[in-house]
Amino acid sequence: MTEHAAEAGWWYDGGVGTVTVARDATARFLRGSAGTDPDVDTDTALLVVSELVTNAVKHAPGPLRLELARSDATLVISVLDGSTAGPVLRPPDPERVGGHGMEIVTALCRYVVTEPAPCGKRVTAVLVAPELAMRAPAQRG
Repeated sequence: MTEHAAEAGWWYDGGVGTVTVARDATARFLRGSAGTDPDVDTDTALLVVSELVTNAVKHAPGPLRLELARSDATLVISVLDGSTAGPVLRPPDPERVGGHGMEIVTALCRYVVTEPAPCGKRVTAVLVAPELAMRAPAQRG
């Protein structure tokens, strides 16, 4: 990770309860790194973490790493897992049950990018404070 005001990372085994523990760690991180700058929305951050970690647990069995980095009014959320297959962004379909995770993540984040990692891939999503999000157009990568 690059230089940020606050950074943290955790390894998880990818088993039962991983999503809950990752959300709890994220909530603690956000409380502990809050500053005077506009803050990203905690509920939005927790939803993005839930979706990215759920994808890793479902589609890349084994250990995964959640990394968070905060600077100014930006939160960078990265999930590393052991699969080389990238997440699938499906077209919107209100009739489909499930499979909306990446649709949700890309709708909420400034940008989302998947990159190869030494033992799989890294999916990174960037959230900005609502006040700043209205000032610049979103980018998808």
